[in-house]
Amino acid sequence: MSSPVDDILKSLIHFEKSPNTSIYIQIAQQIINAIQRGYLPEGTALPGTRKFSALLSINRNTAVAVYEELASQGWVAILANKGTFVLKQEKKTAAIKGALQGLEKLKTYPETAGFPFQSSFHLASTEDFSIRTYVINDGQPDLRLHPTHQFSRWYSASMKRGSLISKWNQRQEQSYTTFSKQLCNYLNATRGFYIKPNNIVSTRSTEMSLYIVSQLLIQKKDVVLVGDLSHYKSNMIFQQAGANIKTIPVDAHGMDVDFIEQNFTKGSIRCVYVCAHRQYPTAVTLTAERRLKLLQLAKAYKFAIIEDDFDYDFQFDGSAMLPMASADSEGVVIYLGRLGQSFFPSFQIGFVVAPENIIKEAKNYLQILDKQGDLIQKQILTELIDEGEIHRLIKKNITVYKQRRDYLCGCLETHFKAHATWQVPAGGLAVWLCFTPGISLVKLAEKAKANDLVLPKTILYQNKNICAIRLGFGHLNEEEIEIVIQILKQSLDQVVRNIG
Repeated sequence: MSSPVDDILKSLIHFEKSPNTSIYIQIAQQIINAIQRGYLPEGTALPGTRKFSALLSINRNTAVAVYEELASQGWVAILANKGTFVLKQEKKTAAIKGALQGLEKLKTYPETAGFPFQSSFHLASTEDFSIRTYVINDGQPDLRLHPTHQFSRWYSASMKRGSLISKWNQRQEQSYTTFSKQLCNYLNATRGFYIKPNNIVSTRSTEMSLYIVSQLLIQKKDVVLVGDLSHYKSNMIFQQAGANIKTIPVDAHGMDVDFIEQNFTKGSIRCVYVCAHRQYPTAVTLTAERRLKLLQLAKAYKFAIIEDDFDYDFQFDGSAMLPMASADSEGVVIYLGRLGQSFFPSFQIGFVVAPENIIKEAKNYLQILDKQGDLIQKQILTELIDEGEIHRLIKKNITVYKQRRDYLCGCLETHFKAHATWQVPAGGLAVWLCFTPGISLVKLAEKAKANDLVLPKTILYQNKNICAIRLGFGHLNEEEIEIVIQILKQSLDQVVRNIG
Protein backbone atom coordinates (compact mmCIF):
# COMPACT_ATOMS: atom_id res chain seq x y z
CA MET A 1 0.00 0.00 0.00
CA SER A 2 1.33 3.44 -0.94
CA SER A 3 1.85 6.07 1.77
CA PRO A 4 -0.12 9.37 1.91
CA VAL A 5 3.06 11.24 0.92
CA ASP A 6 3.44 9.06 -2.17
CA ASP A 7 -0.17 9.75 -3.13
CA ILE A 8 0.32 13.51 -2.69
CA LEU A 9 3.48 13.57 -4.77
CA LYS A 10 1.97 11.45 -7.52
CA SER A 11 -1.18 13.58 -7.74
CA LEU A 12 0.54 16.97 -7.59
CA ILE A 13 3.62 16.49 -9.76
CA HIS A 14 3.33 16.78 -13.53
CA PHE A 15 6.19 17.50 -15.90
CA GLU A 16 7.10 17.40 -19.55
CA LYS A 17 10.26 17.60 -21.62
CA SER A 18 11.05 21.23 -22.29
CA PRO A 19 14.03 23.01 -23.90
CA ASN A 20 13.58 25.83 -21.40
CA THR A 21 13.25 24.08 -18.00
CA SER A 22 14.91 20.82 -16.92
CA ILE A 23 12.68 18.05 -15.56
CA TYR A 24 14.35 18.08 -12.14
CA ILE A 25 13.71 21.84 -11.85
CA GLN A 26 10.05 21.37 -12.80
CA ILE A 27 9.63 18.66 -10.14
CA ALA A 28 11.52 20.63 -7.46
CA GLN A 29 9.38 23.72 -8.10
CA GLN A 30 6.18 21.69 -7.68
CA ILE A 31 7.40 20.12 -4.42
CA ILE A 32 8.26 23.61 -3.13
CA ASN A 33 4.74 24.70 -4.03
CA ALA A 34 3.32 21.71 -2.10
CA ILE A 35 5.41 22.62 0.97
CA GLN A 36 4.30 26.25 0.79
CA ARG A 37 0.66 25.21 0.62
CA GLY A 38 0.99 22.91 3.63
CA TYR A 39 0.54 19.61 1.79
CA LEU A 40 3.98 18.53 3.01
CA PRO A 41 4.36 19.87 6.58
CA GLU A 42 7.58 20.19 8.56
CA GLY A 43 9.19 16.83 9.32
CA THR A 44 7.52 14.97 6.46
CA ALA A 45 9.79 12.16 5.24
CA LEU A 46 10.07 12.11 1.47
CA PRO A 47 10.49 8.74 -0.27
CA GLY A 48 14.00 7.50 -0.99
CA THR A 49 15.47 8.30 -4.39
CA ARG A 50 14.85 4.78 -5.76
CA LYS A 51 11.23 4.79 -4.68
CA PHE A 52 10.79 8.42 -5.80
CA SER A 53 12.20 7.68 -9.27
CA ALA A 54 9.89 4.65 -9.63
CA LEU A 55 6.92 6.68 -8.38
CA LEU A 56 7.36 9.33 -11.09
CA SER A 57 8.93 7.07 -13.75
CA ILE A 58 12.11 9.14 -13.90
CA ASN A 59 15.80 8.30 -13.84
CA ARG A 60 17.27 7.92 -10.35
CA ASN A 61 19.90 10.58 -11.16
CA THR A 62 17.03 12.97 -11.82
CA ALA A 63 15.51 12.09 -8.43
CA VAL A 64 18.87 12.78 -6.75
CA ALA A 65 19.08 16.12 -8.57
CA VAL A 66 15.58 17.05 -7.33
CA TYR A 67 16.49 16.45 -3.67
CA GLU A 68 19.83 18.24 -4.03
CA GLU A 69 18.05 21.24 -5.54
CA LEU A 70 15.52 21.31 -2.67
CA ALA A 71 18.31 20.99 -0.11
CA SER A 72 20.37 23.78 -1.71
CA GLN A 73 17.37 26.11 -1.35
CA GLY A 74 16.76 25.06 2.26
CA TRP A 75 13.44 23.29 1.75
CA VAL A 76 14.62 19.85 2.90
CA ALA A 77 17.41 18.28 4.92
CA ILE A 78 19.18 15.19 3.59
CA LEU A 79 20.36 13.08 6.54
CA ALA A 80 22.77 10.23 5.85
CA ASN A 81 21.26 6.77 6.45
CA LYS A 82 18.00 8.37 7.63
CA GLY A 83 16.32 10.03 4.68
CA THR A 84 15.12 13.37 3.33
CA PHE A 85 12.88 15.53 5.53
CA VAL A 86 10.90 18.72 4.97
CA LEU A 87 12.28 21.65 6.99
CA LYS A 88 10.38 24.37 8.82
CA GLN A 89 10.39 27.56 6.76
CA GLU A 90 11.36 30.33 9.12
CA LYS A 91 10.45 33.94 8.46
CA LYS A 92 13.47 35.48 6.80
CA THR A 93 12.82 39.13 7.61
CA ALA A 94 11.85 40.77 10.86
CA ALA A 95 9.49 43.73 10.96
CA ILE A 96 10.93 46.98 12.31
CA LYS A 97 9.17 47.91 15.51
CA GLY A 98 8.45 51.62 15.84
CA ALA A 99 6.16 54.11 17.47
CA LEU A 100 2.44 53.70 16.91
CA GLN A 101 2.04 57.21 15.51
CA GLY A 102 1.80 57.18 11.70
CA LEU A 103 2.06 53.39 11.52
CA GLU A 104 -0.79 53.25 9.02
CA LYS A 105 1.46 54.98 6.48
CA LEU A 106 3.69 51.90 6.35
CA LYS A 107 0.96 50.02 4.48
CA THR A 108 1.88 51.93 1.32
CA TYR A 109 5.26 52.82 -0.18
CA PRO A 110 6.17 56.54 -0.49
CA GLU A 111 5.66 58.04 -3.95
CA THR A 112 8.28 60.76 -3.50
CA ALA A 113 11.59 60.99 -1.69
CA GLY A 114 11.70 62.75 1.67
CA PHE A 115 14.93 64.57 0.76
CA PRO A 116 16.06 66.91 -2.03
CA PHE A 117 18.03 65.60 -5.01
CA GLN A 118 19.09 66.84 -8.42
CA SER A 119 16.90 65.68 -11.29
CA SER A 120 18.23 65.68 -14.85
CA PHE A 121 16.20 67.07 -17.70
CA HIS A 122 18.84 65.96 -20.21
CA LEU A 123 18.47 62.27 -19.32
CA ALA A 124 14.67 62.12 -19.53
CA SER A 125 13.58 59.01 -21.42
CA THR A 126 12.68 59.39 -25.08
CA GLU A 127 10.98 56.00 -25.27
CA ASP A 128 7.27 55.80 -26.10
CA PHE A 129 5.32 52.79 -24.86
CA SER A 130 2.79 51.43 -27.32
CA ILE A 131 0.82 48.25 -27.92
CA ARG A 132 0.50 48.88 -31.68
CA THR A 133 1.41 46.01 -34.00
CA TYR A 134 4.05 47.81 -36.07
CA VAL A 135 6.82 50.14 -34.94
CA ILE A 136 9.45 51.93 -37.01
CA ASN A 137 12.81 52.50 -35.30
CA ASP A 138 15.95 54.38 -36.31
CA GLY A 139 17.70 51.35 -37.80
CA GLN A 140 18.03 48.46 -35.36
CA PRO A 141 18.86 44.86 -36.32
CA ASP A 142 16.29 42.07 -36.41
CA LEU A 143 16.64 39.91 -33.29
CA ARG A 144 14.84 37.09 -35.08
CA LEU A 145 17.96 36.52 -37.19
CA HIS A 146 19.96 35.65 -34.09
CA PRO A 147 21.00 31.95 -34.12
CA THR A 148 19.49 31.25 -30.71
CA HIS A 149 20.13 27.49 -30.44
CA GLN A 150 23.71 27.82 -31.65
CA PHE A 151 24.46 30.55 -29.11
CA SER A 152 22.80 28.51 -26.37
CA ARG A 153 25.36 25.76 -26.97
CA TRP A 154 28.26 28.24 -26.96
CA TYR A 155 26.95 29.85 -23.78
CA SER A 156 26.59 26.49 -22.05
CA ALA A 157 30.12 25.48 -23.08
CA SER A 158 31.55 28.75 -21.73
CA MET A 159 29.75 28.34 -18.41
CA LYS A 160 31.38 24.93 -17.92
CA ARG A 161 34.95 26.14 -18.40
CA GLY A 162 37.04 25.74 -15.25
CA SER A 163 38.93 28.98 -15.95
CA LEU A 164 35.74 31.03 -15.61
CA ILE A 165 35.73 31.00 -11.79
CA SER A 166 39.36 32.10 -11.59
CA LYS A 167 38.59 35.01 -13.94
CA TRP A 168 35.63 36.07 -11.81
CA ASN A 169 37.75 35.92 -8.66
CA GLN A 170 40.65 37.83 -10.22
CA ARG A 171 40.99 41.14 -8.40
CA GLN A 172 42.71 43.00 -11.18
CA GLU A 173 43.80 42.38 -14.72
CA GLN A 174 47.39 41.14 -14.58
CA SER A 175 47.89 41.05 -18.36
CA TYR A 176 45.95 41.66 -21.51
CA THR A 177 43.20 39.09 -21.98
CA THR A 178 42.77 36.77 -24.92
CA PHE A 179 39.59 38.67 -25.71
CA SER A 180 41.35 42.04 -26.00
CA LYS A 181 43.99 40.48 -28.25
CA GLN A 182 41.39 38.86 -30.50
CA LEU A 183 39.38 42.09 -30.64
CA CYS A 184 42.51 43.93 -31.75
CA ASN A 185 43.13 41.32 -34.43
CA TYR A 186 39.56 41.69 -35.66
CA LEU A 187 39.68 45.50 -35.81
CA ASN A 188 43.10 45.52 -37.44
CA ALA A 189 41.79 43.18 -40.14
CA THR A 190 38.45 44.92 -40.76
CA ARG A 191 39.19 48.61 -40.11
CA GLY A 192 42.79 49.08 -41.20
CA PHE A 193 44.10 49.69 -37.66
CA TYR A 194 47.52 48.87 -36.24
CA ILE A 195 46.45 48.80 -32.62
CA LYS A 196 47.54 46.72 -29.64
CA PRO A 197 45.54 45.73 -26.53
CA ASN A 198 46.78 48.84 -24.72
CA ASN A 199 44.89 50.94 -27.29
CA ILE A 200 41.45 49.48 -26.65
CA VAL A 201 38.86 49.05 -23.90
CA SER A 202 35.53 47.23 -24.25
CA THR A 203 32.27 48.42 -22.71
CA ARG A 204 28.64 47.34 -22.61
CA SER A 205 27.57 49.72 -25.41
CA THR A 206 28.64 52.72 -27.48
CA GLU A 207 26.55 54.89 -25.16
CA MET A 208 28.64 53.73 -22.19
CA SER A 209 31.78 54.33 -24.25
CA LEU A 210 30.71 57.88 -25.08
CA TYR A 211 29.70 58.58 -21.48
CA ILE A 212 33.16 57.56 -20.24
CA VAL A 213 34.90 59.59 -22.95
CA SER A 214 32.76 62.65 -22.15
CA GLN A 215 33.79 62.36 -18.50
CA LEU A 216 37.44 62.34 -19.58
CA LEU A 217 37.25 65.23 -22.04
CA ILE A 218 34.49 67.62 -21.13
CA GLN A 219 34.20 70.18 -18.38
CA LYS A 220 31.31 72.59 -17.95
CA LYS A 221 30.89 75.05 -20.83
CA ASP A 222 33.45 73.29 -23.04
CA VAL A 223 32.47 73.68 -26.70
CA VAL A 224 31.48 70.45 -28.43
CA LEU A 225 30.69 70.56 -32.16
CA VAL A 226 28.10 68.19 -33.66
CA GLY A 227 26.24 68.04 -36.96
CA ASP A 228 23.19 70.30 -37.23
CA LEU A 229 21.30 66.99 -37.18
CA SER A 230 22.96 64.62 -34.74
CA HIS A 231 22.27 61.57 -32.60
CA TYR A 232 19.91 62.53 -29.78
CA LYS A 233 21.56 60.12 -27.33
CA SER A 234 25.02 61.58 -27.88
CA ASN A 235 23.62 65.08 -27.39
CA MET A 236 22.01 63.95 -24.11
CA ILE A 237 25.37 62.67 -22.88
CA PHE A 238 27.21 65.87 -23.86
CA GLN A 239 24.56 68.05 -22.22
CA GLN A 240 24.73 66.02 -19.03
CA ALA A 241 28.49 66.57 -18.96
CA GLY A 242 27.86 70.33 -19.11
CA ALA A 243 29.02 70.88 -22.68
CA ASN A 244 28.16 73.93 -24.76
CA ILE A 245 26.93 72.21 -27.92
CA LYS A 246 27.38 74.04 -31.22
CA THR A 247 26.11 72.70 -34.55
CA ILE A 248 27.87 72.45 -37.90
CA PRO A 249 26.04 72.27 -41.25
CA VAL A 250 25.79 68.85 -42.90
CA ASP A 251 25.33 68.48 -46.65
CA ALA A 252 25.53 65.68 -49.21
CA HIS A 253 29.27 65.36 -48.51
CA GLY A 254 28.92 65.09 -44.74
CA MET A 255 29.87 67.61 -42.08
CA ASP A 256 30.99 71.00 -43.47
CA VAL A 257 34.51 71.06 -42.07
CA ASP A 258 35.30 74.48 -43.59
CA PHE A 259 32.61 75.94 -41.31
CA ILE A 260 34.85 75.13 -38.32
CA GLU A 261 37.78 77.10 -39.70
CA GLN A 262 35.55 80.02 -40.67
CA ASN A 263 33.65 80.35 -37.37
CA PHE A 264 35.93 79.14 -34.56
CA THR A 265 39.34 80.12 -33.27
CA LYS A 266 42.23 77.97 -32.12
CA GLY A 267 41.82 76.67 -28.60
CA SER A 268 38.09 77.41 -28.46
CA ILE A 269 36.89 73.86 -29.26
CA ARG A 270 37.12 70.88 -26.93
CA CYS A 271 36.00 68.17 -29.33
CA VAL A 272 34.10 67.42 -32.54
CA TYR A 273 31.65 64.53 -32.61
CA VAL A 274 31.24 62.98 -36.05
CA CYS A 275 29.83 59.83 -37.62
CA ALA A 276 32.20 59.86 -40.59
CA HIS A 277 31.10 56.54 -42.10
CA ARG A 278 27.39 57.35 -42.05
CA GLN A 279 26.26 60.60 -40.48
CA TYR A 280 23.35 60.13 -38.12
CA PRO A 281 20.52 60.51 -39.08
CA THR A 282 20.98 61.36 -42.78
CA ALA A 283 23.40 58.46 -43.55
CA VAL A 284 25.69 60.63 -45.74
CA THR A 285 29.41 59.77 -45.77
CA LEU A 286 32.11 62.29 -44.91
CA THR A 287 34.32 62.61 -47.98
CA ALA A 288 38.02 61.74 -47.93
CA GLU A 289 38.93 65.41 -48.56
CA ARG A 290 36.90 66.59 -45.56
CA ARG A 291 38.27 63.82 -43.36
CA LEU A 292 41.83 64.92 -44.09
CA LYS A 293 40.91 68.56 -43.45
CA LEU A 294 39.27 67.67 -40.13
CA LEU A 295 42.38 65.77 -38.99
CA GLN A 296 44.53 68.77 -39.89
CA LEU A 297 42.25 71.16 -38.02
CA ALA A 298 42.25 68.92 -34.95
CA LYS A 299 46.04 69.08 -34.83
CA ALA A 300 46.16 72.85 -35.43
CA TYR A 301 43.24 73.80 -33.15
CA LYS A 302 44.11 71.26 -30.41
CA PHE A 303 40.71 69.57 -30.25
CA ALA A 304 39.75 65.91 -30.07
CA ILE A 305 37.70 64.09 -32.69
CA ILE A 306 35.18 61.57 -31.37
CA GLU A 307 34.47 59.27 -34.31
CA ASP A 308 31.33 57.20 -33.71
CA ASP A 309 31.24 54.30 -36.17
CA PHE A 310 27.96 52.81 -34.92
CA ASP A 311 27.08 50.63 -37.95
CA TYR A 312 30.35 49.90 -39.72
CA ASP A 313 29.54 46.21 -40.23
CA PHE A 314 26.38 46.92 -42.27
CA GLN A 315 27.96 47.72 -45.65
CA PHE A 316 26.02 46.49 -48.69
CA ASP A 317 27.54 48.09 -51.79
CA GLY A 318 31.28 48.29 -52.39
CA SER A 319 33.78 48.46 -49.55
CA ALA A 320 33.30 50.47 -46.39
CA MET A 321 35.47 53.58 -46.13
CA LEU A 322 38.08 53.03 -43.44
CA PRO A 323 37.70 55.08 -40.25
CA MET A 324 39.50 58.38 -39.81
CA ALA A 325 41.18 56.79 -36.81
CA SER A 326 43.06 54.44 -39.16
CA ALA A 327 44.82 57.49 -40.68
CA ASP A 328 45.42 59.30 -37.37
CA SER A 329 49.14 59.79 -36.79
CA GLU A 330 48.77 62.59 -34.23
CA GLY A 331 46.61 60.87 -31.62
CA VAL A 332 43.65 63.25 -32.07
CA VAL A 333 40.90 60.67 -32.77
CA ILE A 334 38.95 58.68 -30.19
CA TYR A 335 37.15 55.90 -32.07
CA LEU A 336 33.90 54.37 -30.81
CA GLY A 337 32.41 51.24 -32.31
CA ARG A 338 30.22 48.20 -31.79
CA LEU A 339 30.78 44.50 -32.19
CA GLY A 340 28.07 41.89 -32.50
CA GLN A 341 25.20 43.95 -33.89
CA SER A 342 24.14 40.89 -35.85
CA PHE A 343 23.67 39.06 -32.56
CA PHE A 344 21.19 39.18 -29.72
CA PRO A 345 21.69 42.35 -27.59
CA SER A 346 23.32 40.43 -24.73
CA PHE A 347 26.16 39.49 -27.10
CA GLN A 348 26.82 43.02 -28.35
CA ILE A 349 29.63 45.16 -26.96
CA GLY A 350 30.96 48.66 -27.40
CA PHE A 351 34.62 49.58 -27.55
CA VAL A 352 36.92 52.60 -27.50
CA VAL A 353 40.12 52.84 -29.54
CA ALA A 354 42.49 55.64 -28.51
CA PRO A 355 46.09 56.39 -27.46
CA GLU A 356 47.28 54.40 -24.46
CA ASN A 357 47.08 57.24 -21.91
CA ILE A 358 43.41 57.84 -22.80
CA ILE A 359 42.61 54.12 -22.50
CA LYS A 360 44.25 53.96 -19.05
CA GLU A 361 42.00 56.75 -17.81
CA ALA A 362 38.94 55.20 -19.46
CA LYS A 363 39.63 51.93 -17.60
CA ASN A 364 39.72 53.86 -14.32
CA TYR A 365 36.15 55.01 -14.98
CA LEU A 366 35.09 51.60 -16.25
CA GLN A 367 36.22 49.79 -13.09
CA ILE A 368 33.64 51.84 -11.18
CA LEU A 369 30.82 51.29 -13.66
CA ASP A 370 31.47 47.73 -14.79
CA LYS A 371 34.72 46.25 -13.50
CA GLN A 372 34.64 42.82 -15.12
CA GLY A 373 32.00 43.11 -17.79
CA ASP A 374 30.37 39.91 -19.00
CA LEU A 375 33.11 37.27 -18.94
CA ILE A 376 30.96 34.63 -20.64
CA GLN A 377 30.07 37.06 -23.41
CA LYS A 378 33.75 37.88 -23.94
CA GLN A 379 34.66 34.18 -23.99
CA ILE A 380 32.08 33.51 -26.69
CA LEU A 381 33.10 36.52 -28.80
CA THR A 382 36.75 35.49 -28.48
CA GLU A 383 35.95 32.10 -29.97
CA LEU A 384 33.72 33.57 -32.68
CA ILE A 385 36.55 35.84 -33.80
CA ASP A 386 39.23 33.16 -33.52
CA GLU A 387 37.24 30.61 -35.51
CA GLY A 388 36.08 33.14 -38.12
CA GLU A 389 32.45 32.48 -37.21
CA ILE A 390 31.74 36.16 -36.67
CA HIS A 391 32.58 36.95 -40.32
CA ARG A 392 30.18 34.22 -41.50
CA LEU A 393 27.33 35.48 -39.32
CA ILE A 394 27.83 39.10 -40.39
CA LYS A 395 28.02 38.14 -44.07
CA LYS A 396 24.90 36.00 -43.79
CA ASN A 397 22.90 38.80 -42.16
CA ILE A 398 24.16 41.44 -44.58
CA THR A 399 22.65 39.42 -47.44
CA VAL A 400 19.26 39.50 -45.66
CA TYR A 401 19.44 43.21 -44.83
CA LYS A 402 20.46 44.15 -48.37
CA GLN A 403 17.39 42.32 -49.73
CA ARG A 404 15.22 44.19 -47.24
CA ARG A 405 16.76 47.51 -48.24
CA ASP A 406 16.07 46.84 -51.91
CA TYR A 407 12.52 45.72 -51.15
CA LEU A 408 11.87 48.83 -49.05
CA CYS A 409 13.15 51.14 -51.78
CA GLY A 410 10.94 49.30 -54.28
CA CYS A 411 7.91 49.89 -52.04
CA LEU A 412 8.84 53.56 -51.66
CA GLU A 413 9.11 53.85 -55.44
CA THR A 414 5.58 52.44 -55.76
CA HIS A 415 3.87 54.44 -53.03
CA PHE A 416 5.95 57.58 -52.32
CA LYS A 417 7.54 58.64 -55.60
CA ALA A 418 5.28 61.69 -55.85
CA HIS A 419 5.50 62.60 -52.17
CA ALA A 420 9.10 62.13 -51.00
CA THR A 421 12.74 61.79 -51.99
CA TRP A 422 15.37 59.38 -50.72
CA GLN A 423 18.73 57.89 -51.59
CA VAL A 424 19.34 54.15 -51.65
CA PRO A 425 21.88 53.81 -48.81
CA ALA A 426 25.11 51.95 -49.51
CA GLY A 427 24.90 50.57 -45.99
CA GLY A 428 23.18 50.90 -42.65
CA LEU A 429 19.69 49.86 -41.63
CA ALA A 430 17.76 53.08 -42.27
CA VAL A 431 16.62 55.28 -45.16
CA TRP A 432 16.46 59.09 -44.92
CA LEU A 433 12.97 59.84 -46.27
CA CYS A 434 12.36 63.53 -47.08
CA PHE A 435 8.78 64.68 -47.73
CA THR A 436 8.16 67.13 -50.60
CA PRO A 437 6.27 69.30 -49.98
CA GLY A 438 6.60 69.29 -46.23
CA ILE A 439 3.81 68.09 -43.96
CA SER A 440 3.25 67.99 -40.23
CA LEU A 441 5.15 64.95 -39.03
CA VAL A 442 3.38 65.15 -35.68
CA LYS A 443 0.03 64.75 -37.44
CA LEU A 444 1.48 61.98 -39.60
CA ALA A 445 2.55 60.13 -36.45
CA GLU A 446 -0.93 60.57 -34.97
CA LYS A 447 -2.64 59.18 -38.06
CA ALA A 448 -0.16 56.31 -38.27
CA LYS A 449 -0.75 55.39 -34.63
CA ALA A 450 -4.49 55.28 -35.27
CA ASN A 451 -3.69 52.89 -38.15
CA ASP A 452 -1.65 50.55 -35.90
CA LEU A 453 1.81 51.93 -36.74
CA VAL A 454 4.08 53.79 -34.29
CA LEU A 455 6.45 56.51 -35.49
CA PRO A 456 8.58 57.37 -32.43
CA LYS A 457 9.36 61.06 -31.99
CA THR A 458 13.08 60.23 -32.09
CA ILE A 459 12.92 59.41 -35.84
CA LEU A 460 10.99 62.57 -36.81
CA TYR A 461 13.05 65.58 -37.99
CA GLN A 462 11.25 68.80 -38.80
CA ASN A 463 12.21 72.47 -38.96
CA LYS A 464 11.80 75.22 -41.52
CA ASN A 465 14.23 73.48 -43.89
CA ILE A 466 13.75 69.79 -43.13
CA CYS A 467 10.79 67.42 -43.08
CA ALA A 468 12.16 63.90 -42.91
CA ILE A 469 11.99 60.51 -41.20
CA ARG A 470 14.87 58.19 -40.40
CA LEU A 471 13.06 55.08 -41.57
CA GLY A 472 14.61 51.96 -40.06
CA PHE A 473 13.97 48.72 -41.94
CA GLY A 474 16.37 46.17 -40.45
CA HIS A 475 13.88 44.77 -37.92
CA LEU A 476 11.16 44.19 -40.55
CA ASN A 477 10.85 41.31 -43.01
CA GLU A 478 9.53 41.89 -46.54
CA GLU A 479 5.91 41.19 -45.64
CA GLU A 480 6.11 43.61 -42.72
CA ILE A 481 7.83 46.25 -44.88
CA GLU A 482 4.96 46.07 -47.38
CA ILE A 483 2.35 46.52 -44.62
CA VAL A 484 4.26 49.37 -42.93
CA ILE A 485 4.71 51.33 -46.16
CA GLN A 486 1.02 50.91 -47.05
CA ILE A 487 -0.01 52.17 -43.59
CA LEU A 488 2.43 55.08 -43.89
CA LYS A 489 0.99 56.01 -47.29
CA GLN A 490 -2.57 55.72 -45.98
CA SER A 491 -1.66 57.98 -43.05
CA LEU A 492 0.02 60.48 -45.37
CA ASP A 493 -3.09 60.63 -47.57
CA GLN A 494 -5.22 61.37 -44.50
CA VAL A 495 -2.92 64.23 -43.46
CA VAL A 496 -2.88 65.69 -46.96
CA ARG A 497 -6.70 65.50 -47.26
CA ASN A 498 -7.08 67.36 -43.97
CA ILE A 499 -4.74 70.09 -45.22
CA GLY A 500 -6.76 70.39 -48.43
